[in-house]
Amino acid sequence: MPRPKIAIAGFQHETNTFAPLPTTYDLFKEGGAWPAMQQGDALIDRLIDLNMPMSGFLREAQDVDLMPILWTFAEPGGYVSDQAFETISGMITDAIAGADDVDGIFLELHGAMVTESHEDGEAELLRRIRSVTGKDLPIAVSLDLHGNLSPAFAKLASSTTIYRTYPHVDAADTGARAYRLLREELERGVPFAHAWRQLNFLIPLQAQSTRREPGARLYAMLAELERDAVRSVDFAFGFPPADIEHCGCSVFAYGTKQAAVDAACETMLAELHAAEGAFHNPLLEADEAVSQAMGLAAGASRPIMIADVQDNPGAGATGETTGLLAALVRGGAKRAVISMVWDPETAEQAHATGVGGTFEAAIGGRFSAFSPGPYKAQVRVLAVSNGKFAFTGPMFGGGEADLGPMAALHIENGACDVTVIVGSRRTQTADQAILAHLGINPATQAIIAVKSTIHFLADFEPIAERVLFAESPGANACQLERIPYERLRNGLRLGPFGQAFQRTGHDMP
Repeated sequence: MPRPKIAIAGFQHETNTFAPLPTTYDLFKEGGAWPAMQQGDALIDRLIDLNMPMSGFLREAQDVDLMPILWTFAEPGGYVSDQAFETISGMITDAIAGADDVDGIFLELHGAMVTESHEDGEAELLRRIRSVTGKDLPIAVSLDLHGNLSPAFAKLASSTTIYRTYPHVDAADTGARAYRLLREELERGVPFAHAWRQLNFLIPLQAQSTRREPGARLYAMLAELERDAVRSVDFAFGFPPADIEHCGCSVFAYGTKQAAVDAACETMLAELHAAEGAFHNPLLEADEAVSQAMGLAAGASRPIMIADVQDNPGAGATGETTGLLAALVRGGAKRAVISMVWDPETAEQAHATGVGGTFEAAIGGRFSAFSPGPYKAQVRVLAVSNGKFAFTGPMFGGGEADLGPMAALHIENGACDVTVIVGSRRTQTADQAILAHLGINPATQAIIAVKSTIHFLADFEPIAERVLFAESPGANACQLERIPYERLRNGLRLGPFGQAFQRTGHDMP
Protein backbone atom coordinates (compact mmCIF):
# COMPACT_ATOMS: atom_id res chain seq x y z
CA MET A 1 0.00 0.00 0.00
CA PRO A 2 1.18 3.59 -0.54
CA ARG A 3 2.60 5.48 2.45
CA PRO A 4 -0.35 6.37 4.68
CA LYS A 5 -0.81 9.91 5.94
CA ILE A 6 -1.36 10.13 9.68
CA ALA A 7 -2.56 13.22 11.53
CA ILE A 8 -1.10 13.46 15.06
CA ALA A 9 -2.11 15.56 18.06
CA GLY A 10 -1.79 15.56 21.83
CA PHE A 11 -4.16 17.12 24.38
CA GLN A 12 -3.49 15.91 27.93
CA HIS A 13 -5.08 16.86 31.20
CA GLU A 14 -5.84 14.97 34.42
CA THR A 15 -8.72 16.75 36.12
CA ASN A 16 -9.24 16.74 39.87
CA THR A 17 -12.80 18.00 40.26
CA PHE A 18 -12.13 18.85 43.92
CA ALA A 19 -9.12 21.07 43.15
CA PRO A 20 -9.54 24.82 43.70
CA LEU A 21 -7.49 25.86 40.65
CA PRO A 22 -9.28 26.01 37.26
CA THR A 23 -7.25 24.90 34.24
CA THR A 24 -7.19 27.74 31.73
CA TYR A 25 -5.92 28.01 28.16
CA ASP A 26 -2.81 29.84 29.38
CA LEU A 27 -1.84 26.81 31.47
CA PHE A 28 -1.93 24.65 28.34
CA LYS A 29 0.27 27.15 26.51
CA GLU A 30 3.04 27.49 29.10
CA GLY A 31 5.67 24.95 29.98
CA GLY A 32 6.70 23.58 33.36
CA ALA A 33 7.77 20.03 33.99
CA TRP A 34 6.57 19.24 30.46
CA PRO A 35 7.18 21.33 27.31
CA ALA A 36 5.04 24.30 26.36
CA MET A 37 2.42 23.90 23.61
CA GLN A 38 3.94 22.76 20.31
CA GLN A 39 2.39 23.17 16.87
CA GLY A 40 3.24 21.88 13.41
CA ASP A 41 6.71 20.51 12.68
CA ALA A 42 8.04 21.96 15.96
CA LEU A 43 6.04 19.24 17.69
CA ILE A 44 8.24 16.55 16.15
CA ASP A 45 11.53 18.29 16.89
CA ARG A 46 10.63 19.04 20.52
CA LEU A 47 9.09 15.73 21.54
CA ILE A 48 10.83 12.96 19.63
CA ASP A 49 13.51 12.33 22.27
CA LEU A 50 11.31 12.55 25.40
CA ASN A 51 9.37 9.96 27.41
CA MET A 52 5.89 10.79 26.13
CA PRO A 53 3.50 8.68 24.03
CA MET A 54 3.98 11.08 21.14
CA SER A 55 7.73 10.52 21.42
CA GLY A 56 7.41 6.76 21.06
CA PHE A 57 4.91 7.10 18.24
CA LEU A 58 7.23 9.43 16.32
CA ARG A 59 10.23 7.15 16.73
CA GLU A 60 8.22 4.16 15.49
CA ALA A 61 6.45 5.92 12.59
CA GLN A 62 9.16 5.63 9.97
CA ASP A 63 7.03 4.30 7.10
CA VAL A 64 4.20 6.85 7.09
CA ASP A 65 3.78 10.54 6.32
CA LEU A 66 2.91 12.61 9.36
CA MET A 67 0.67 15.65 9.66
CA PRO A 68 1.56 17.18 13.04
CA ILE A 69 -1.20 19.42 14.41
CA LEU A 70 -0.44 20.31 18.03
CA TRP A 71 0.61 18.87 21.36
CA THR A 72 -0.22 20.36 24.75
CA PHE A 73 -0.11 19.24 28.38
CA ALA A 74 -1.34 21.21 31.38
CA GLU A 75 -0.35 20.35 34.96
CA PRO A 76 -3.19 18.43 36.64
CA GLY A 77 -5.68 20.72 38.34
CA GLY A 78 -9.33 21.70 38.47
CA TYR A 79 -11.94 21.69 35.71
CA VAL A 80 -10.64 22.54 32.23
CA SER A 81 -12.27 25.79 31.22
CA ASP A 82 -14.72 25.68 28.32
CA GLN A 83 -12.63 28.36 26.62
CA ALA A 84 -9.51 26.16 26.78
CA PHE A 85 -11.34 23.06 25.59
CA GLU A 86 -13.16 24.80 22.76
CA THR A 87 -9.99 26.52 21.56
CA ILE A 88 -7.74 23.45 21.57
CA SER A 89 -10.30 20.94 20.32
CA GLY A 90 -11.19 23.46 17.60
CA MET A 91 -7.56 23.69 16.51
CA ILE A 92 -7.41 19.90 16.21
CA THR A 93 -10.73 19.36 14.42
CA ASP A 94 -10.21 22.30 12.06
CA ALA A 95 -6.84 20.93 10.98
CA ILE A 96 -8.32 17.47 10.36
CA ALA A 97 -11.27 18.93 8.47
CA GLY A 98 -8.86 20.86 6.25
CA ALA A 99 -6.90 17.74 5.29
CA ASP A 100 -8.97 15.56 2.98
CA ASP A 101 -6.34 12.86 2.43
CA VAL A 102 -5.73 11.65 6.00
CA ASP A 103 -5.67 7.85 6.34
CA GLY A 104 -5.59 7.69 10.12
CA ILE A 105 -5.16 9.70 13.32
CA PHE A 106 -3.08 9.29 16.46
CA LEU A 107 -4.14 11.15 19.60
CA GLU A 108 -2.09 11.35 22.78
CA LEU A 109 -4.77 11.90 25.41
CA HIS A 110 -4.98 11.34 29.16
CA GLY A 111 -8.36 9.78 29.83
CA ALA A 112 -9.30 11.85 32.90
CA MET A 113 -10.09 15.25 31.40
CA VAL A 114 -13.22 16.89 32.80
CA THR A 115 -14.31 20.25 31.43
CA GLU A 116 -16.81 22.77 32.75
CA SER A 117 -19.39 21.29 30.37
CA HIS A 118 -18.25 17.71 29.70
CA GLU A 119 -17.61 14.90 32.19
CA ASP A 120 -15.58 13.00 29.58
CA GLY A 121 -13.44 15.50 27.69
CA GLU A 122 -11.72 12.81 25.63
CA ALA A 123 -15.01 11.30 24.44
CA GLU A 124 -16.27 14.77 23.49
CA LEU A 125 -13.09 15.46 21.52
CA LEU A 126 -13.43 12.13 19.70
CA ARG A 127 -17.11 12.83 18.99
CA ARG A 128 -16.16 16.12 17.33
CA ILE A 129 -13.40 14.50 15.31
CA ARG A 130 -15.78 11.74 14.20
CA SER A 131 -18.26 14.39 13.05
CA VAL A 132 -15.55 15.46 10.59
CA THR A 133 -14.02 12.11 9.61
CA GLY A 134 -16.98 9.75 9.86
CA LYS A 135 -17.11 6.56 11.89
CA ASP A 136 -14.67 4.43 9.89
CA LEU A 137 -11.38 6.34 9.89
CA PRO A 138 -8.86 4.57 12.16
CA ILE A 139 -8.15 6.62 15.30
CA ALA A 140 -5.51 5.25 17.67
CA VAL A 141 -5.39 6.75 21.16
CA SER A 142 -2.79 6.48 23.91
CA LEU A 143 -3.94 7.02 27.49
CA ASP A 144 -2.54 7.52 30.95
CA LEU A 145 -2.89 4.68 33.45
CA HIS A 146 -5.19 6.96 35.49
CA GLY A 147 -7.86 7.39 32.82
CA ASN A 148 -11.54 7.39 33.78
CA LEU A 149 -13.07 5.97 30.62
CA SER A 150 -16.70 5.94 29.51
CA PRO A 151 -18.72 3.70 27.17
CA ALA A 152 -18.83 6.59 24.68
CA PHE A 153 -15.05 6.78 24.56
CA ALA A 154 -14.74 3.01 24.11
CA LYS A 155 -17.00 3.16 21.04
CA LEU A 156 -15.31 6.16 19.42
CA ALA A 157 -11.65 5.07 19.56
CA SER A 158 -10.45 2.46 17.03
CA SER A 159 -7.68 1.27 19.32
CA THR A 160 -6.37 2.25 22.73
CA THR A 161 -3.05 1.72 24.49
CA ILE A 162 -2.49 2.60 28.14
CA TYR A 163 0.60 3.06 30.28
CA ARG A 164 1.57 -0.15 32.08
CA THR A 165 3.76 1.43 34.73
CA TYR A 166 3.15 3.78 37.64
CA PRO A 167 5.51 5.68 37.86
CA HIS A 168 4.95 6.18 34.14
CA VAL A 169 8.34 5.19 32.81
CA ASP A 170 6.81 3.49 29.75
CA ALA A 171 4.97 6.47 28.24
CA ALA A 172 7.04 6.37 25.04
CA ASP A 173 6.56 2.60 24.77
CA THR A 174 2.81 3.17 24.99
CA GLY A 175 2.94 5.50 22.01
CA ALA A 176 4.98 2.97 20.06
CA ARG A 177 2.36 0.31 20.76
CA ALA A 178 -0.32 2.71 19.56
CA TYR A 179 1.54 3.11 16.27
CA ARG A 180 1.79 -0.63 15.74
CA LEU A 181 -1.94 -1.11 16.30
CA LEU A 182 -2.80 1.76 13.97
CA ARG A 183 -0.46 0.43 11.27
CA GLU A 184 -1.97 -3.04 11.52
CA GLU A 185 -5.49 -1.68 11.23
CA LEU A 186 -4.51 0.31 8.15
CA GLU A 187 -2.94 -2.75 6.54
CA ARG A 188 -5.89 -5.03 7.37
CA GLY A 189 -8.43 -2.51 6.13
CA VAL A 190 -11.06 -3.56 8.67
CA PRO A 191 -11.63 -2.42 12.27
CA PHE A 192 -10.45 -4.46 15.21
CA ALA A 193 -12.93 -6.36 17.30
CA HIS A 194 -12.92 -4.67 20.68
CA ALA A 195 -14.15 -5.18 24.24
CA TRP A 196 -14.42 -2.87 27.25
CA ARG A 197 -15.35 -3.59 30.86
CA GLN A 198 -15.56 -1.55 34.10
CA LEU A 199 -14.51 -2.55 37.60
CA ASN A 200 -17.07 -2.01 40.35
CA PHE A 201 -14.74 -0.53 43.00
CA LEU A 202 -12.35 2.43 43.12
CA ILE A 203 -8.65 1.93 43.81
CA PRO A 204 -6.91 4.78 45.69
CA LEU A 205 -3.88 6.30 43.97
CA GLN A 206 -1.46 5.33 46.73
CA ALA A 207 -2.36 1.66 46.15
CA GLN A 208 -1.87 1.76 42.37
CA SER A 209 1.92 1.56 42.02
CA THR A 210 3.21 -1.07 39.61
CA ARG A 211 6.43 -1.20 41.67
CA ARG A 212 4.37 -2.90 44.36
CA GLU A 213 1.81 -5.68 44.53
CA PRO A 214 -0.74 -6.37 43.27
CA GLY A 215 -0.10 -3.81 40.49
CA ALA A 216 3.18 -5.40 39.41
CA ARG A 217 1.61 -8.81 38.90
CA LEU A 218 -1.56 -7.52 37.26
CA TYR A 219 0.20 -5.41 34.66
CA ALA A 220 2.68 -8.22 33.93
CA MET A 221 -0.30 -10.35 32.89
CA LEU A 222 -1.27 -8.10 29.99
CA ALA A 223 1.45 -9.21 27.57
CA GLU A 224 0.61 -12.85 28.35
CA LEU A 225 -2.98 -12.29 27.16
CA GLU A 226 -1.83 -10.85 23.83
CA ARG A 227 -1.69 -13.97 21.70
CA ASP A 228 -3.44 -15.52 18.71
CA ALA A 229 -6.43 -13.32 17.84
CA VAL A 230 -5.82 -10.85 20.69
CA ARG A 231 -3.58 -7.95 19.64
CA SER A 232 -3.77 -5.72 22.71
CA VAL A 233 -5.04 -5.79 26.30
CA ASP A 234 -4.75 -2.83 28.67
CA PHE A 235 -6.40 -1.48 31.77
CA ALA A 236 -6.51 1.90 33.48
CA PHE A 237 -6.57 2.02 37.28
CA GLY A 238 -8.63 5.22 37.13
CA PHE A 239 -8.30 8.59 38.86
CA PRO A 240 -10.40 8.70 42.06
CA PRO A 241 -10.43 12.49 42.76
CA ALA A 242 -12.91 13.00 39.93
CA ASP A 243 -16.58 13.25 40.79
CA ILE A 244 -17.98 11.86 37.53
CA GLU A 245 -20.19 8.94 36.58
CA HIS A 246 -17.49 6.84 34.95
CA CYS A 247 -14.73 7.33 37.49
CA GLY A 248 -12.67 4.21 38.06
CA CYS A 249 -10.89 1.25 36.53
CA SER A 250 -11.66 -0.14 33.06
CA VAL A 251 -10.23 -2.83 30.78
CA PHE A 252 -9.77 -2.71 26.99
CA ALA A 253 -8.97 -5.48 24.51
CA TYR A 254 -8.52 -5.40 20.72
CA GLY A 255 -8.01 -8.17 18.19
CA THR A 256 -9.30 -10.01 15.17
CA LYS A 257 -12.02 -12.14 16.80
CA GLN A 258 -14.75 -10.86 19.09
CA ALA A 259 -14.91 -13.97 21.26
CA ALA A 260 -11.16 -13.79 21.91
CA VAL A 261 -11.12 -10.14 22.98
CA ASP A 262 -14.21 -10.65 25.14
CA ALA A 263 -12.48 -13.54 26.89
CA ALA A 264 -9.27 -11.54 27.43
CA CYS A 265 -11.24 -8.66 28.90
CA GLU A 266 -13.17 -10.94 31.24
CA THR A 267 -9.97 -12.67 32.36
CA MET A 268 -8.36 -9.37 33.29
CA LEU A 269 -11.49 -8.14 35.05
CA ALA A 270 -11.63 -11.36 37.08
CA GLU A 271 -7.98 -10.95 38.09
CA LEU A 272 -8.69 -7.41 39.31
CA HIS A 273 -11.60 -8.65 41.40
CA ALA A 274 -9.50 -11.47 42.82
CA ALA A 275 -6.81 -8.97 43.84
CA GLU A 276 -9.25 -6.68 45.67
CA GLY A 277 -7.99 -7.55 49.13
CA ALA A 278 -4.36 -6.86 48.16
CA PHE A 279 -4.87 -3.14 47.52
CA HIS A 280 -3.88 -1.76 50.90
CA ASN A 281 -3.74 1.81 52.20
CA PRO A 282 -0.26 2.68 53.55
CA LEU A 283 -1.02 6.21 54.85
CA LEU A 284 0.37 7.45 58.19
CA GLU A 285 -0.61 10.64 60.00
CA ALA A 286 1.99 13.33 59.27
CA ASP A 287 3.46 13.45 62.79
CA GLU A 288 3.67 9.66 62.91
CA ALA A 289 5.38 9.58 59.51
CA VAL A 290 7.97 12.11 60.71
CA SER A 291 8.51 10.23 63.97
CA GLN A 292 9.02 6.95 62.12
CA ALA A 293 11.32 8.60 59.57
CA MET A 294 13.50 10.08 62.31
CA GLY A 295 13.76 6.73 64.07
CA LEU A 296 14.64 4.92 60.85
CA ALA A 297 17.11 7.61 59.79
CA ALA A 298 19.09 7.19 63.00
CA GLY A 299 20.32 3.80 61.86
CA ALA A 300 20.19 4.25 58.09
CA SER A 301 22.91 5.03 55.60
CA ARG A 302 20.44 6.18 52.96
CA PRO A 303 17.56 8.70 53.00
CA ILE A 304 14.12 7.95 54.41
CA MET A 305 11.45 9.16 51.97
CA ILE A 306 8.13 10.67 53.05
CA ALA A 307 5.47 11.21 50.37
CA ASP A 308 3.04 14.08 50.98
CA VAL A 309 0.49 12.25 48.85
CA GLN A 310 -2.57 14.44 49.35
CA ASP A 311 -0.79 17.63 48.29
CA ASN A 312 0.57 16.16 45.06
CA PRO A 313 0.38 18.69 42.18
CA GLY A 314 0.61 15.71 39.82
CA ALA A 315 -2.90 14.76 40.99
CA GLY A 316 -4.28 18.29 40.83
CA ALA A 317 -3.48 19.44 44.36
CA THR A 318 -2.14 22.93 45.02
CA GLY A 319 1.32 21.77 46.09
CA GLU A 320 1.57 24.42 48.78
CA THR A 321 -0.03 23.07 51.94
CA THR A 322 2.19 23.17 55.00
CA GLY A 323 1.01 20.30 57.20
CA LEU A 324 4.00 18.04 56.55
CA LEU A 325 6.45 20.96 56.72
CA ALA A 326 5.06 21.90 60.13
CA ALA A 327 5.33 18.26 61.26
CA LEU A 328 9.00 18.12 60.24
CA VAL A 329 9.81 21.28 62.18
CA ARG A 330 7.64 20.28 65.16
CA GLY A 331 9.31 16.90 65.30
CA GLY A 332 12.82 18.38 65.22
CA ALA A 333 13.81 16.59 62.00
CA LYS A 334 17.51 16.73 61.11
CA ARG A 335 19.09 16.84 57.65
CA ALA A 336 15.60 16.97 56.18
CA VAL A 337 14.41 18.58 52.96
CA ILE A 338 10.86 19.03 51.67
CA SER A 339 10.17 19.68 47.97
CA MET A 340 8.55 21.41 46.19
CA VAL A 341 6.26 24.02 47.71
CA TRP A 342 4.50 26.12 45.08
CA ASP A 343 5.07 29.69 46.27
CA PRO A 344 6.06 32.33 43.68
CA GLU A 345 5.96 35.13 46.27
CA THR A 346 8.44 33.48 48.64
CA ALA A 347 10.67 32.49 45.72
CA GLU A 348 10.72 36.13 44.62
CA GLN A 349 11.61 37.25 48.15
CA ALA A 350 14.48 34.77 48.24
CA HIS A 351 15.88 36.10 44.98
CA ALA A 352 15.62 39.65 46.26
CA THR A 353 17.31 38.70 49.55
CA GLY A 354 20.16 36.79 47.93
CA VAL A 355 22.12 33.69 48.91
CA GLY A 356 23.23 33.79 52.56
CA GLY A 357 20.61 36.36 53.54
CA THR A 358 17.71 35.80 55.91
CA PHE A 359 14.12 37.01 55.89
CA GLU A 360 10.78 36.38 57.53
CA ALA A 361 8.94 34.06 55.17
CA ALA A 362 5.28 33.12 54.93
CA ILE A 363 5.56 29.83 53.03
CA GLY A 364 2.66 28.37 51.08
CA GLY A 365 -0.75 27.96 52.67
CA ARG A 366 -2.64 30.34 50.38
CA PHE A 367 -5.71 28.05 50.13
CA SER A 368 -7.36 27.94 53.54
CA ALA A 369 -9.52 24.90 52.73
CA PHE A 370 -6.42 22.71 52.78
CA SER A 371 -4.03 24.57 55.09
CA PRO A 372 -4.23 26.65 58.28
CA GLY A 373 -2.40 29.40 56.41
CA PRO A 374 1.19 30.17 55.43
CA TYR A 375 3.94 28.65 57.53
CA LYS A 376 5.78 31.61 59.05
CA ALA A 377 9.47 31.24 59.83
CA GLN A 378 12.82 32.97 59.67
CA VAL A 379 14.64 31.42 56.72
CA ARG A 380 18.14 31.57 55.31
CA VAL A 381 18.60 31.47 51.55
CA LEU A 382 20.83 28.53 50.64
CA ALA A 383 20.49 28.73 46.85
CA VAL A 384 18.40 30.29 44.10
CA SER A 385 17.79 29.41 40.45
CA ASN A 386 15.68 30.45 37.46
CA GLY A 387 14.00 27.03 37.49
CA LYS A 388 15.51 25.99 34.16
CA PHE A 389 17.45 22.74 34.31
CA ALA A 390 17.65 19.30 32.75
CA PHE A 391 15.70 16.43 34.29
CA THR A 392 17.77 13.30 34.84
CA GLY A 393 15.36 10.66 36.17
CA PRO A 394 13.66 7.86 34.23
CA MET A 395 10.25 9.53 33.98
CA PHE A 396 11.14 13.10 32.96
CA GLY A 397 14.68 12.32 31.72
CA GLY A 398 15.61 14.20 28.56
CA GLY A 399 13.17 16.99 29.36
CA GLU A 400 13.96 20.56 30.29
CA ALA A 401 12.25 22.06 33.32
CA ASP A 402 10.94 25.61 33.30
CA LEU A 403 9.60 26.13 36.82
CA GLY A 404 10.26 29.85 37.22
CA PRO A 405 12.24 31.37 40.10
CA MET A 406 13.15 28.76 42.72
CA ALA A 407 14.99 28.74 46.02
CA ALA A 408 16.27 26.45 48.76
CA LEU A 409 15.43 27.91 52.18
CA HIS A 410 16.70 26.70 55.54
CA ILE A 411 14.30 27.03 58.47
CA GLU A 412 16.16 28.96 61.18
CA ASN A 413 13.51 28.62 63.90
CA GLY A 414 13.47 25.80 66.43
CA ALA A 415 15.68 22.80 67.10
CA CYS A 416 15.43 21.36 63.60
CA ASP A 417 17.46 21.14 60.41
CA VAL A 418 14.86 21.47 57.66
CA THR A 419 15.27 22.88 54.16
CA VAL A 420 12.31 23.86 51.99
CA ILE A 421 12.41 24.02 48.17
CA VAL A 422 10.03 26.64 46.78
CA GLY A 423 9.16 27.21 43.12
CA SER A 424 6.98 29.37 40.92
CA ARG A 425 5.19 26.75 38.82
CA ARG A 426 3.33 23.79 40.25
CA THR A 427 4.85 20.37 39.74
CA GLN A 428 5.43 17.26 41.79
CA THR A 429 8.92 16.31 42.92
CA ALA A 430 9.48 13.20 40.83
CA ASP A 431 13.07 13.90 39.77
CA GLN A 432 16.22 14.32 41.86
CA ALA A 433 17.30 17.21 39.64
CA ILE A 434 14.77 19.48 41.38
CA LEU A 435 16.99 19.23 44.46
CA ALA A 436 20.36 18.71 42.81
CA HIS A 437 20.25 21.79 40.59
CA LEU A 438 20.01 23.85 43.82
CA GLY A 439 23.11 22.20 45.23
CA ILE A 440 21.30 19.67 47.43
CA ASN A 441 22.57 16.10 47.04
CA PRO A 442 19.55 13.86 47.67
CA ALA A 443 21.71 10.88 48.58
CA THR A 444 23.24 12.68 51.59
CA GLN A 445 19.94 13.72 53.20
CA ALA A 446 18.54 11.87 56.21
CA ILE A 447 14.90 12.59 55.30
CA ILE A 448 13.45 13.67 51.96
CA ALA A 449 9.78 14.70 51.89
CA VAL A 450 8.22 15.08 48.45
CA LYS A 451 4.90 16.39 47.23
CA SER A 452 4.14 13.36 45.09
CA THR A 453 2.10 10.19 45.40
CA ILE A 454 3.91 7.48 43.43
CA HIS A 455 5.93 9.02 40.57
CA PHE A 456 8.84 9.92 42.85
CA LEU A 457 9.55 6.23 43.34
CA ALA A 458 11.17 5.84 39.93
CA ASP A 459 14.04 8.25 40.67
CA PHE A 460 14.15 8.37 44.48
CA GLU A 461 13.41 4.85 45.71
CA PRO A 462 16.70 3.45 44.34
CA ILE A 463 18.62 5.77 46.71
CA ALA A 464 16.23 5.38 49.66
CA GLU A 465 16.42 3.17 52.73
CA ARG A 466 12.64 3.23 53.24
CA VAL A 467 9.55 4.96 51.84
CA LEU A 468 6.68 6.23 54.01
CA PHE A 469 3.39 7.69 52.84
CA ALA A 470 1.99 10.56 54.91
CA GLU A 471 -1.56 11.81 55.27
CA SER A 472 -1.62 15.59 55.45
CA PRO A 473 -4.34 17.94 54.14
CA GLY A 474 -4.50 18.55 50.39
CA ALA A 475 -6.81 18.52 47.39
CA ASN A 476 -5.78 15.00 46.31
CA ALA A 477 -7.89 13.25 48.92
CA CYS A 478 -6.75 9.63 49.23
CA GLN A 479 -9.14 8.31 51.88
CA LEU A 480 -11.94 7.57 49.43
CA GLU A 481 -14.66 7.10 52.04
CA ARG A 482 -14.14 10.73 53.12
CA ILE A 483 -14.52 12.28 49.64
CA PRO A 484 -17.83 14.15 49.18
CA TYR A 485 -18.79 12.44 45.91
CA GLU A 486 -22.13 13.31 44.31
CA ARG A 487 -22.01 12.03 40.71
CA LEU A 488 -20.49 8.53 40.72
CA ARG A 489 -22.55 5.73 39.22
CA ASN A 490 -24.77 3.84 41.62
CA GLY A 491 -23.19 0.83 43.26
CA LEU A 492 -19.56 1.81 42.66
CA ARG A 493 -17.72 0.96 45.85
CA LEU A 494 -15.46 3.55 47.50
CA GLY A 495 -12.27 1.53 47.64
CA PRO A 496 -11.62 -2.22 47.95
CA PHE A 497 -14.49 -3.76 49.92
CA GLY A 498 -15.73 -0.21 50.45
CA GLN A 499 -19.23 1.18 50.83
CA ALA A 500 -21.37 1.31 47.68
CA PHE A 501 -22.15 4.81 46.40
CA GLN A 502 -25.74 5.93 45.89
CA ARG A 503 -26.62 9.04 43.92
CA THR A 504 -28.71 11.78 45.50
CA GLY A 505 -29.98 13.36 42.29
CA HIS A 506 -27.17 15.75 41.43
CA ASP A 507 -26.18 16.13 37.79
CA MET A 508 -23.23 17.62 35.93
CA PRO A 509 -23.74 21.39 35.51
